[in-house]
Amino acid sequence: MASKKQHLDSLKNVSLFSACSNKELEKVAKATDEITMTAGTLIMDQGQMGREAFVVVEGDVTVKRNKRKIATLGPGDVVGELSLLDKGPRTATVVCETDCTLLVIGQRRFSGVIDSIPAISHKLMKSLAGRIRELDRAYYG
Repeated sequence: MASKKQHLDSLKNVSLFSACSNKELEKVAKATDEITMTAGTLIMDQGQMGREAFVVVEGDVTVKRNKRKIATLGPGDVVGELSLLDKGPRTATVVCETDCTLLVIGQRRFSGVIDSIPAISHKLMKSLAGRIRELDRAYYG
């Protein structure tokens, strides 16, 4: 089991948290739990309700949408962030391609972090807006 310091180092590599200070990342790291999953384990299922996000610390995960593989993600990538923010249904199915170590953060604990450091929400919105712009460019040109 990794230390909170190692969790902090893992979170620094996550684009969603790239604009956060060390102090803010420490709060996020304290709100996470480390889990391990074996290859083939279902992390999330498209259409199911979700209330947490997962940061890949070690290993690779496969992301499928409508049963079609759309990505393989690895250390520093995050899945489930939309459901973390809006408690909505999962937009993809994610399965461990290899044995994985993940950080999981639930909606309640994440909301507590945002409540204690309101500025983090502005940084997260900026990061998410950047990702939406990337998707917009990729889709519309």
